[in-house]
Amino acid sequence: MHRGGTFGMPGNRIELDDYLGQAFHRMPVAMIVVNQRGQITRLNQLAETTFGYEASELIGQPVEALIPQRFRAAHPHYRQGFLAETSARPMGLGRDLSGLRKDGSEFPVEIGINPVETDEGPMILSVILDLSERKQAEKRIQDALTQKDLLLREVHHRVKNNLQVIHSLLDLQALKLADHEVVEVLRDSQNRIRSMSLIHQTLYQSRNFARVDFQRFLDELLPSLTESYRSVAGLVSIAIDAHEVKLPINEAIPCGLVINELVSNALKHGFTQGRGGQITVSVQQHGERTIELSVSNDGHAIPGTLDLEQTTTLGLQLVQLLTRQLNGSLDIQRANPTRFTLRFDLEAEA
Repeated sequence: MHRGGTFGMPGNRIELDDYLGQAFHRMPVAMIVVNQRGQITRLNQLAETTFGYEASELIGQPVEALIPQRFRAAHPHYRQGFLAETSARPMGLGRDLSGLRKDGSEFPVEIGINPVETDEGPMILSVILDLSERKQAEKRIQDALTQKDLLLREVHHRVKNNLQVIHSLLDLQALKLADHEVVEVLRDSQNRIRSMSLIHQTLYQSRNFARVDFQRFLDELLPSLTESYRSVAGLVSIAIDAHEVKLPINEAIPCGLVINELVSNALKHGFTQGRGGQITVSVQQHGERTIELSVSNDGHAIPGTLDLEQTTTLGLQLVQLLTRQLNGSLDIQRANPTRFTLRFDLEAEA
């Protein structure tokens, strides 16, 4: 190994022997010095270990010997480009780089290149980090995340299937009943179950298991809900505005149930005697945490004699219960149009 000359930047040179003795071989990273012809002139002990060579085997050899065959043809061009504009920088920014060991195995690397002035002319000092352990750790983490995603997808899929089984059992039970009021009760229960089932379906079909795309959920829920009320089919349209709103599952399920109850209530009581019109469902997010959910319709007004705070109907009792569960507030407008507005704040993420 060459021992003469000086090593360093202009105006701040040190004797090469001192530099090699004090720092070069003790560096905790692999270091290789290459001349402007692309020949290896020096390497430290960790570089020998990393690439599996003795120093004597690499001194005077082209640096391309340490690069996989498929990348060798382009490398001299990159090296000349660095010599034309010398400044310390990472090599191959944005690309995955690989080194080649003596035994022919490849390994991922990160390389920093620095201009070096010696009495032998300009050199390139390469600092090489072996990323094998980091890449393996990243792969283990990615594999664990993939397994978690698969598990969550399967959980949501199974919950949805189980809820659909309950829905079907209620459907079979309803077919055997002659009492219209009991059939109506079963239908309301089926619609509630469908709402919860669709939340889980939306989650397992999406890439994000933490939040429910509410526009997608409502696009699935509300047409089927309208169809379940045959007396208003074709007479009442539903407008949905929930774009860009994605709710955590803890808030999505109660919100889905609230919308199910309010739309069902509007279909049953707002559009009787052949009256048609429109139901508008809106879910908006204000700022980072505040959610405003509203369901309005241009059907019959809510009678002034009806005490909404002391109602005995299960649907409105559920709406009030779910509002408290969300720590929200519920505002009611009885006419022109009839509107229920629920406001609440999302829980702060840990």
